[in-house]
Amino acid sequence: MPKRRIFVWTMEAVFAAGIVAGTAIAADNTQKVDAGIPATKQLLLLMDTDRNGKVSKQEFMNFMEAEFNRLDINHDGELDVHELTQLQVRPKGGYHR
Repeated sequence: MPKRRIFVWTMEAVFAAGIVAGTAIAADNTQKVDAGIPATKQLLLLMDTDRNGKVSKQEFMNFMEAEFNRLDINHDGELDVHELTQLQVRPKGGYHR
């Protein structure tokens, strides 16, 4: 499974879990959080470059910087609507290591 897809799914799961956490539907919240656990573990493996089982701030920032640079198609240091919408249609080769 492409690492970018795992990243997107994880971010969606975390976002969804945050929204649901504020509601009175505790069972639904638990199911959504549980559904995101495998993707979260995959994301941890992608970011944890020193393989200590944790993600440091520096590892997180390095990962996010590489992801930002990959998405910044025109290399202007900013992400615009065009670049963000192209993500869904045109996945770029190469993934984080």
